[in-house]
Amino acid sequence: MRIPTKAEILDWISENPTQTSKRDISKAFGIKGAARIDLKRLLKELEEEGHLSKRKKTYRDPDSLPPVSVLQISGPDSDGDLYARPLEWQGDGEEPLILVIPRASDPALGAGDRILARLTEVEGEAWRYEGRLIRRIGTNPKRVLGIFRLTAEGGRILPIDKGDGKEWQVLNEGINGAKDGELVEAQQTGPRGRLGLPRAKVVERLGDPSAPKAVSLIAIHQHGIPDAFPDSVIAEADAAKPAPLGNREDLRDMPFVTIDPADARDHDDACWAHADDDPKNEGGHVIWVAIADVAHYVTPGSELDREARKRGNSSYFPDRVVPMLPDRLSGDLCSLHEGVPRACLAVRMQIDAKGHKIGHRFVRGMMRSVASLNYAEVQEARDGNPNERCAPLMEEVINPLYEAYIALTKARAARQPLELDLPERKVELTPEGKVASVMFRDRFDAHKLIEEFMILANVAAAETLIAAKSPLLFRVHEEPNPQKLDALRETAQAAGLTLAKGQVLKTQHLNALLNAAAGTEDAELINLSTLRSMTQAYYSPSNFGHFGLALQAYAHFTSPIRRYADLIVHRALISAHGWGDDGLSPQGIENLETTAGHISDTERRSMLAERDTNDRYLASYLSERIGNEFTGRISGIARFGVFVKLDETGADGLIPMRNLGREYFKYDQESQTLRGTDTGLTLGLGQRVTVRLTEAAPVTGGIALELLSIDDKSVPQGPKRGRGKPVRRKEGKARKKAAKTKRKVSRQRR
Repeated sequence: MRIPTKAEILDWISENPTQTSKRDISKAFGIKGAARIDLKRLLKELEEEGHLSKRKKTYRDPDSLPPVSVLQISGPDSDGDLYARPLEWQGDGEEPLILVIPRASDPALGAGDRILARLTEVEGEAWRYEGRLIRRIGTNPKRVLGIFRLTAEGGRILPIDKGDGKEWQVLNEGINGAKDGELVEAQQTGPRGRLGLPRAKVVERLGDPSAPKAVSLIAIHQHGIPDAFPDSVIAEADAAKPAPLGNREDLRDMPFVTIDPADARDHDDACWAHADDDPKNEGGHVIWVAIADVAHYVTPGSELDREARKRGNSSYFPDRVVPMLPDRLSGDLCSLHEGVPRACLAVRMQIDAKGHKIGHRFVRGMMRSVASLNYAEVQEARDGNPNERCAPLMEEVINPLYEAYIALTKARAARQPLELDLPERKVELTPEGKVASVMFRDRFDAHKLIEEFMILANVAAAETLIAAKSPLLFRVHEEPNPQKLDALRETAQAAGLTLAKGQVLKTQHLNALLNAAAGTEDAELINLSTLRSMTQAYYSPSNFGHFGLALQAYAHFTSPIRRYADLIVHRALISAHGWGDDGLSPQGIENLETTAGHISDTERRSMLAERDTNDRYLASYLSERIGNEFTGRISGIARFGVFVKLDETGADGLIPMRNLGREYFKYDQESQTLRGTDTGLTLGLGQRVTVRLTEAAPVTGGIALELLSIDDKSVPQGPKRGRGKPVRRKEGKARKKAAKTKRKVSRQRR
């Protein structure tokens, strides 16, 4: 029986890409019996020489794709053509480009979707294959960010997620040049392999994981936040020119000012206020709020628009910003810089002496800020110590702003929005990117002033569009669900406080609870528990009100540089007033529901990334203080341990079960407690504790603690257990007793 040559085998595989198993090859060449051993040897040699790669039980040319492959959609290009990349490319050259040809019956596909597709190789095109959908197999293939470790089989990836202890296996062909100890991003390519680990390949190398400025980069990649603008988007932004006055209302003589944090990277809102000269509104005020006219530059269907929608919002980190719009817009043309004419959408709001809005109107205008101020200097000026920038503005600008704000506080007190008192901490970095300090953010009346003005402008936008019967995106915050409220009541009762029950819950009931806790040792616990009882706010084309602000209709209008939702509202206002052809497009209206869901998701993505970054910075800051003692409060209870929020830094650490003492602790989910079965020690939310820092891992952000005392009392220790001996537990006795009773009943029933 003649054994085929290697060349003949390769020719067969090339001509018959769907019949590449050893059985198919044996059948093709009439190989039977012991001759199959020789065929197996030849195939093994071809594999080792790099001519073939084994894929389960089939062989194929590594520089070509199988006729049926798993692809990831990379998104449509500017012409709307849909392209994809192969997830299992093992060739030496660049991975081939694949044009996906959809059928009318195919579902809509977007960037990140994974599909099983039938491929046809083509010639004379910019793409090498054309693919047709067989089925969609899921979106966003699982990715992991981790430390790459070189091994004999290729490598392994140790994930940097705090809650992920599972390693990933990387074969030699998937290393992609990664070096031992390097931070990499990898993508799963298959199920568990020979070592029982999921298979992955390195898709990006991110460098030294211990570098200070890698912290936010880790979060950006881990959460899939787009941080590089496509060339087409940059080109479109760079081509933009300052908006002309045209038919805009000229507001340049009004003394608008911007008031932002000292380190603000953009200025998208400005304000001005003065006493109302209408004799029918004695003691009233007129408040102007002007917002950058982003809609003029970011028009529906443009490259800028597609990228802004994709990002959904800007993401802010201690050392960088990932903006929604390129800097040419966010830092220049759409930023209300001092002394520069800027296009805007502005609203003139009339309030009475008690702060109630009695009228408003919107204009598309041109304004010019007389000063770019920060919160601290404005507050200092109001308190009687104006600097050289604020002194000339006191009578005409700063004092009238505060007088209007004082009126608004009266309306706020009557409305009773939720008044949480949760001080915010800020991570301060050195120029090298290391943590210099962790401090509380200052909270001035200047902050509250701008906040109240922006809330009023957002309400005016929602009311205007509702009256115009215009589609828009509302900012929705629904009432807490009953289960979370029950948990809050139990926490309040444990602190000797009450939360009204048996009536329609309003924010005033929650404020009464918060006021009762104010000044007590339980204040922070009650504030945290109240916050946790709240639902997540989101965007929706349907109006379900805003529970937290105690408002019937609310829309985001004031930050279109950093939130796509606000841009939608600007376009809706443009359409409703007939100000131009850059308002809401028919397609934009049709896709409002989808857009709302998408940008609600991107907002949560940014929040998680920002939180993870702060966790890593705090762990880095504390890593030099291992062994030190800290005070804090129990902020969470789980089966595996106790979470503690440290007083000094606000960092969240975990006391694992092994660091709670010698006894066994029983977890009660309903009461959110752990109870020691030997001493009866009960650990619950809000208790004050002293802990020792045992571990702080900057790469993962994990902080481990050891419990030293609770409520200023030493932790009681259960009986000492012998090494290696099992711990006897009362629950075990109970189970034995129950089983004995069950056997006894069973015998009696026979």
